[in-house]
Amino acid sequence: MTIRAIVLGCGLVGETMVRDLAADSLFEVTAVDLRREPLERLASLPRVAVQTCDLSDADALRRLVGDFDIVLGALPSRFGFAALRAVIEAGKPYCDISFMPEDALRLDALARQCGVTAVVDCGVSPGLSNLCVGHACTVLDDVDEAIIYVGGLPKHPQPPFFYKAPFAPADVIEEYTRPARVMEDGRVVEKPALSEPETIAWESVGELEAFLTDGLRTLLKTVRIPNMREKTLRFPGHAHLMRALREAGLFGTTLVRVGEVEVIPRELTSRLLFPHWTFEEGEEEFTVMRVLVRGKRNARACRMVYDLYDEFDRASGTRSMARTTAYPCTITARMIARGQFRHPGIVPLEIAARQPGFFDRMVEALQDRGVMLTRRVAELDEETRDDEKAS
Repeated sequence: MTIRAIVLGCGLVGETMVRDLAADSLFEVTAVDLRREPLERLASLPRVAVQTCDLSDADALRRLVGDFDIVLGALPSRFGFAALRAVIEAGKPYCDISFMPEDALRLDALARQCGVTAVVDCGVSPGLSNLCVGHACTVLDDVDEAIIYVGGLPKHPQPPFFYKAPFAPADVIEEYTRPARVMEDGRVVEKPALSEPETIAWESVGELEAFLTDGLRTLLKTVRIPNMREKTLRFPGHAHLMRALREAGLFGTTLVRVGEVEVIPRELTSRLLFPHWTFEEGEEEFTVMRVLVRGKRNARACRMVYDLYDEFDRASGTRSMARTTAYPCTITARMIARGQFRHPGIVPLEIAARQPGFFDRMVEALQDRGVMLTRRVAELDEETRDDEKAS
């Protein structure tokens, strides 16, 4: 049986989704984008059709997805929520990686009513990080803390930024300005992005700096863990520079008059940063993630540690951030299309992890693609816990 899939948005991650699905002889894939350039790169692939469409048009989107068995979303964050609603209203199962600012769980009742399984935040983090937290909750009897560390970085960082972005600078700036929601003693607390910096000695990578970002998202509502936070990883020095730019107003969104011209500081900053943050063709980078979960099993203190490390794939020219973001989405889409997973409603991966076998299938499929997600569990003495963050 042929499975008809449609991928909305064909940027770095969307293109990787299309290529992964098209490598499976069971799939016929339609790639959709407003721009012709990314579609031209995909048009020659077997079992791939391309189509241009304004994906910000909800009516057009509902009509577009009507003939497909599964829909995958890789749209900019500003289009994510409207696209999610449109696909649900069309009655189609959906897997999405859009980092939408809105709360996707607001559409849970609609998805249930329409009988639609809509898996959101289905990338690396949010995504695999949520999966790990959810899995830990099925292994431990009680969980009292979860910390997520994640970052995508150049293999050979250069000053002054010590960073390059696989995505548009505007999306990275959003991470640096959106208040970070953390869970402290069972209460949601907002803190400034880029705050609470700490330095971590990371095996095989060296010294990295971690700071708060707003990556917990659905975890704040779907799991009962009294203490949670997510931190983004960068090379030392980057966060200090970003805080300086933010405090100077260069990430602002209010019009500023300069002579006879009005500009939005964030848009200008994004434009100026683009050449500095863009990877050169073939430039190496890597993605690293660690999820630490503390709790109890059989009344004994335990810690669970999940580690992911992935590098630029020279053979295919695919960036690690694209691989680690796209593959969880395509793997989940396959499970849905093949009838291995069905859960009407809005489903972040921490909820999917509750289904027996889901976590193991995800890990095995990632391994098949060369992405290694490992886990280990150890009993701890309450008074002499190791600081595994520095390992």
